[in-house]
Amino acid sequence: MSTQKHARQQYGDVHESEAIRIPEEKAEQLVDALNTDLAATYVLYHQIKKHHWLVEGAEFLGIHEYLGEVAADLEAGADVIAERAQALGGVPLSGGANFEEHAPVTPEDTDAYDIRTSLENDLEMFGDVIESLREHIQLANSLGDYTTEEQLREILETVEEHGHHIEHYLEDDTLVQFE
Repeated sequence: MSTQKHARQQYGDVHESEAIRIPEEKAEQLVDALNTDLAATYVLYHQIKKHHWLVEGAEFLGIHEYLGEVAADLEAGADVIAERAQALGGVPLSGGANFEEHAPVTPEDTDAYDIRTSLENDLEMFGDVIESLREHIQLANSLGDYTTEEQLREILETVEEHGHHIEHYLEDDTLVQFE
């Protein structure tokens, strides 16, 4: 058991990084934005994992495997976001309830739905995450934090690509016939 009696750093406090040299007031804005994106990414990640576990039907294997790849990419992006928040002198957000509380997205409820409905819900959340990332890319640029801007751009590219692919899964053209 830990003998530490006090937190080394409180969540929400930002300590200026001597190496990165972004003023504390700017770093606070950036860490807040990053924690918002971290929360949104993890909420989306958990919804994608839910659909990965629950997908059924003729297209099960392809969608199951694809959603596993999406989840892995989201988790990797979340790691980049959290590490950048820490590098800027902040404390990355953690914990499921905290993610949902701070996220600009709302997950679907805990029930299981058909895969089309699930993917429609995912597509909606992808759009919200994309908008948040774009807003925070502009913020990072306006504050002169080009590293955060570039990292978020790379994450945005991946998120947009997955959103686009999910949109394709939802098209009417399919080989599966229903009787």
